[in-house]
Order: sequence, then structure tokens, then C-alpha cells
Amino acid sequence: MTDFFHGIGKIAYEGPDSTNPLAFRHYDPNALVLGKRMEDHLRFAGAYWHSLAYEGLDPFGGRTFQRPWYGDGMDRAFVKADVAFELFSKLGLPYFCFHDADVRPEGKTLVDTVTNLNRVAEVFAQKMEATGIRLLWGTANLFSHRRYMAGAATNPDPEVFAYAAASIKAMMDVTHRLGGENYVLWGGREGYETLLNTDLGQELDQMGRMLSMVVEYKHKIGFKGTILVEPKPQEPTKHQYDYDVATCYGFLKRYGLENEVKLNIEVGHAFLAGHSFEHELALAAALGVLGSIDMNRNDPQCGWDTDHFPNDPQSVALAYREILKAGGFTTGGTNFDAKIRRQSIDPADLFHGHILGMDTCARGLKAAAAMIEEGSLDAALADRYAGWQAPEAQAMLKGERSLDQIADRVLAAERDPEPRSGRQEYLEGLVNRFV
Repeated sequence: MTDFFHGIGKIAYEGPDSTNPLAFRHYDPNALVLGKRMEDHLRFAGAYWHSLAYEGLDPFGGRTFQRPWYGDGMDRAFVKADVAFELFSKLGLPYFCFHDADVRPEGKTLVDTVTNLNRVAEVFAQKMEATGIRLLWGTANLFSHRRYMAGAATNPDPEVFAYAAASIKAMMDVTHRLGGENYVLWGGREGYETLLNTDLGQELDQMGRMLSMVVEYKHKIGFKGTILVEPKPQEPTKHQYDYDVATCYGFLKRYGLENEVKLNIEVGHAFLAGHSFEHELALAAALGVLGSIDMNRNDPQCGWDTDHFPNDPQSVALAYREILKAGGFTTGGTNFDAKIRRQSIDPADLFHGHILGMDTCARGLKAAAAMIEEGSLDAALADRYAGWQAPEAQAMLKGERSLDQIADRVLAAERDPEPRSGRQEYLEGLVNRFV
């Protein structure tokens, strides 16, 4: 254990009336929500990259944080691991997530790099056994290094494609060895800047082949976790192939992977795609590909993915309502893909950010559960579509009526359907009762 977080003990639940900034006011891991422990509903995970690897950079300025583990070398990587597990343990996070590049230095060759990764994984295994913290998912960073400036799976150079494949294999092996419950592929640069130098069909086929190989390798090594793809529309690439839930599902269907791969959906990415987070969750659930989530928020005044910690219980409540309606998480969970601001330079700020996020999610979960238990929203929805339960409506839906048969019936009736109010303001008022 390090002394980086000097004077900060384990964060405890103290209830809504607490004024202690280093305590939970709403997140009580053992509280029952719909008959299930809050911790088991939310399945919180700490993001290694934003909490430990982020240096306070922004597009116009460099490092603002001073951390004892910054720099190359395995000794720094081991210090970072010590601090990471101290942070996760004191917050009571049951899970963590990481990219390979977050935890190990780059070697002179890929052999050296993989060796470094495996050495850190051995340390992780010891710390996981000692603390009980588990791995929600692992992933390979295939976007930061200059070799990936034109993409990884979609790169015009087949040798870069092959290097990416070898990197994914190494990280899948580590994820499997550490008992990871999912493996994520985020195509950070799987897209294009201009069609003048892009064969879009070629690149999609490359991306489809890479994902197919990942699925094949999952079964070869006996990995029982879920393979996840993370939608994102843009930034840094002008247009990315994994734009949103609908685009990803179409991609999976095209390459026959819709029953093998689910989605890891992020709040900020939904925002960049012009959607609400609950829209993306509801669509993924309807298509059978809802897997896991990255919880954060964007600043509406900024045009990029700012990854703030969540602070709006109402928007979070609407999101968890969709997750609860879909049956809740199985292998997925709530990963805090969120970072503290570059002026928040004190070690304690890492705790304040996570406490904010965890309490916001807890409030949202409780509100979502209360909406479901009270039932008014579901009743209003059922009433709106009640007409479809009538025999003639069911016959239309099941294909038992042709277009001309339907037209003949409508013409014979000689009456127009009377519109009904959508009652949006009433329903929004209902939501306000619970948040």
C-alpha cells in the first residue's frame, strides 16, 4: 500500500444527511433495490486510464498533474498498480477496467511489450486475490501510437492490421487469465478523414474480419466473457464506422456476429451521435445487444468527448430504467469512463469525482426502481399501444392481412382514426416525482 492518498480511509455510506465530502450519501452497496443489492445492480468499475494514466492534458495544454508513477519503466508501472488498487479498494469499487497501454511501458519490440504486460498482469492477479476486486473488462489500445494513425483493423497497411491482431491476442490472453467478464474493442481510429484516400468497403471488410477472428479466438481459449464493441461517431476521426448502436448492429448483422457480440455504450458517445443515452440503451435492448456501459457526461458547450463524472440524477435515472427494464446487467456493469478536471490536481479530487459519480448513479438507480415499482409510466405506455392487442391489429402485425385487405377494410369503414394525445408533459411530470 502506498501513501499517495495520505489521510484518506475507506469511503463509507453515511446517509443523505451527511456533510462529510469523503462519504457516500446515496450509494449503500448492501441496500436492496428490487430485491437485489445495489452493488450487484450497478457493478461499478474504475477506469485505469482516466484515473491513473490521464495527466491533465487538453488540446491546448500539457500535463497539470504530478504523479509519482508517471514515466517509463516497470518500476513506475508497479507503483501505479499499487496506487490504483489503493484507490479502488478505498472507494469500494468491485471492478476495474484497463487498456494494455495504461498499465505497461512500450518495449522496443512487441515481444518486449507483451512481456511487460504479462509482468504487470501477475501483479494484478496478486492484488485482485488480496482485495477481491475483479476485472470487468480489458481492451487493447489501438489508437494512441503513431502506427495506428490510419486505423488498426482498417489500416491500409496489412502489417499494421497484423500488429493490431497480435496486440489484441495478447490482451485477450491477459483478460482471460485475470477472469475478466468481458473483452472490449473500441475503434478509436477505425474510420476516415476523407474519401479521397479511403476504400470504405475494403476497410469495413477488414474490420469485420478482425472482429470475426476475435470471436473465433474467444472460443478457442474458452473465454466465457462477452465480446463488446463500443460505438462512437467521431473524435478523433471525422467519421467512424462504429457510429452508434444502430450502425454497429447493422455491421454485426452484415458479418454474422449479432449473436456473438454485444455493445458497450457510453453516455458521451451517445451525445456526440446526436442521441440521448437512454435512446441508445433502449435500442440496444430491443436489438438484443445491450452489454455494458461507460458512465460519464459531456459538457454541452464543448464539441468533444469531455468525460465529466455524472451529476444529473434524472438523466441517470432514465438510463437505469432502460437497463432494469431489459433485465439488468449480466456480464456488464457501470464503468466510470470519466476523469477529473485538469485543475483538480489534488489526490483527494480522484475520490471526490468518484463519490459524485457513484452517488449520482445510486440516486438514479433508486429513482428508476421506484418508477418501475409504482407502475404509472409502464401503465401509460401499455395504454398507448393497447389497440395493438385487438384481434384485427394482431392479424396485421403477424402478416395475416395483405396491403389490399387492409385497404379494403379501411375504405369500407368510412371513418378516420381519431388522434390521441402523447401526454409527454404529463409523463415528464411523473418522472419528476421520483427524482
